[in-house]
Order: sequence, then structure tokens, then C-alpha cells
Amino acid sequence: MRLLNSSTSQLEFFPDKDIPEYAILSHTWGKAGEEVTFEDLRGGEPHRKEKGYEKLKYSCKQAAAEQIGYVWIDTCCINKESSAELSESINSMFLWYQKAKICYAYLTDVPTGIDPHNSSEFNNSNWFTRGWTLQELIAPSNLAFYSKDWVEIGSKSDLASTISRITRIDEGILTGLQDLKSTSVAKRMSWASDRKTTRLEDMAYCLMGLFNVNMAMLYGEGEEKSFRRLQEEIMKDSDDETLFAWTNTRESQPSQQGLLAKSPADFRKSGHYIPYCDWEPRTPYSITSRGLCITLSLHLLEGDTWIGTLECPVPPEYDEFLGIYLKRLSKEDQQYARV
Repeated sequence: MRLLNSSTSQLEFFPDKDIPEYAILSHTWGKAGEEVTFEDLRGGEPHRKEKGYEKLKYSCKQAAAEQIGYVWIDTCCINKESSAELSESINSMFLWYQKAKICYAYLTDVPTGIDPHNSSEFNNSNWFTRGWTLQELIAPSNLAFYSKDWVEIGSKSDLASTISRITRIDEGILTGLQDLKSTSVAKRMSWASDRKTTRLEDMAYCLMGLFNVNMAMLYGEGEEKSFRRLQEEIMKDSDDETLFAWTNTRESQPSQQGLLAKSPADFRKSGHYIPYCDWEPRTPYSITSRGLCITLSLHLLEGDTWIGTLECPVPPEYDEFLGIYLKRLSKEDQQYARV
């Protein structure tokens, strides 16, 4: 892991077993060419990128003031020319934010002196709309928000109720009183449903830490394929059927597809669904060359249209279960498509 020395602003490398105490920066990237990169630091002229260097300088200054010897910043602590290093860093990022002594969330569009509880500038900050900042908000136990002038706005714990209202993330998750694993797959997906990333594939990659899964980085595969791979990885470790409790609201005439969603946006209305816990072992899912193999209770609706029952009770009474519409494609091998 590469870290910036908070006193010298120079990069130093540490093996995994000898990583010192460090602060970590969460921010939204500026325009192309504005951020200080690994190559800029190696070349010795990072100050040429004024806006990016300001983030680096103030992050190091703040860490040094708090007697923290090192800082990690995603723009310059990763050699992105190495695909192996980039992949390892993205897969480790949730853990790195989790282990940081403190996270500085730098909001470049929020002025100094505002009341975050009643400020439209804070509520509408671009920082709350980006994909990567979701895990950067949840992972660290200690997070402080800073204005564009690098003046502290408040801490995550003090602003938990306001942040919960902005992001729909449970206060208990923000304060650390609730285990992330206690929330359903659908709820965690819903937190990302309105967020955006610059690269399409990152919409899936930025969620790996929230589900404790690892994936290879295949830039160029597109959002749909990368998000499908994410869901397949989740299924390897979870039988939470809220993974299938999504609604396609982005297409006026949705086409037939499998049980897996195409985007986190499909989970926008699914945050209140929970899995049914009957403590009985279930038939595990499996991915085959013909699609997902899963056992569902089926009920004929009409013609070749069926309803498949999910192990997800319907709120608020929780005395009924969710169903999804399926069209039977083959009578011989029980093959269905979601409609």
C-alpha cells in the first residue's frame, strides 16, 4: 500500500503487515487533468495541477495537525498504469477506508459557514450523488466533512440523521450501531440506485465492498455485464432473494430477461424489502450456460405466464410474499424468462 507522508508529501510503500496509522481522503474528481496522479508525484511536479495539489496539501496538513503520519488519496497513491495494481486497489478499497484512522470528506461545492442540517448546499452536494463515495461514507467509523475552504462542517456521527435523510441509509449503519450484513441485498442496492459513476463498469465495481465480494476489473464490458457479474458473486455467498426483488422502471416496454437486474437503478423502490428467515436450508442457486438455476414456488396466472414466489414477505404486515412474473419458454426443461 502506498501512502503519502503527511510531513513531506512524498510517497512511501508499506507491506500489508506493516501499514502505519493513516488518514484517507474521500472526494469527487475534478475535470480531466486536474487531479495529481502517481506519475505527477514520481515526476516531481505535482504543484502544476493547482486544484488537485490543493487537496493533497490540505489533506496532509490536516493529518499532520492530528498527528497522523500518513494519508491515502486514490488519485495519486495508485499506479493506474498497472492493471494488476488497479484491480487489487479497487478490490481492497472498502477495507482501506474501514481501517483508516479518519476519513476526510472534502465537499468542493459546499461553502463555509453553512448549517448542514438546514442547508440546500450540503443536501445537494455532488459528493452524495457519486457511486464511489457510497462505500467511502459507510466504511470508515470516523468521518469528518470539510467545506470547499477546508473548514470542518461536522462529523458523520453528529450529522447521521441528516445524512440518512439525504441518502436513505439507516442511521444505525452510519453510526456503526447496525451491522451492514443485517441489511438486505435489495436495501443496499437501493442506496446506489440514484448514484452515478464516470465509467459505466464502476457502477458495479464500487459496490463490491458493500457485499464483501471480489471481482476482476474488465473495463469495456459495460454496465449490464459488470452488474450481472456482481450479482452472481453475491449469490455465491448469500441466499437473500431480495436480490430478485427489483422493478424495471427505466424501459417503457421491458423485454424478457433473466432474474438478475441490469442496473442498481432497478432497486430504487426496493429498499424496504427483507428476506424471509425460516432457518431452513434452501437449494443453492447455480449459474449454468442456460441461465440461473433456482427453485421457486410457481403459480399459473394465465396461458404461459406464471408467478414465481420469492422468499420476501411484503411490508408492512409481512403476511404475504412477493411474486415475479415469468413466461415459460420450454416445457421440457422448465425454462422461464422474467417479464
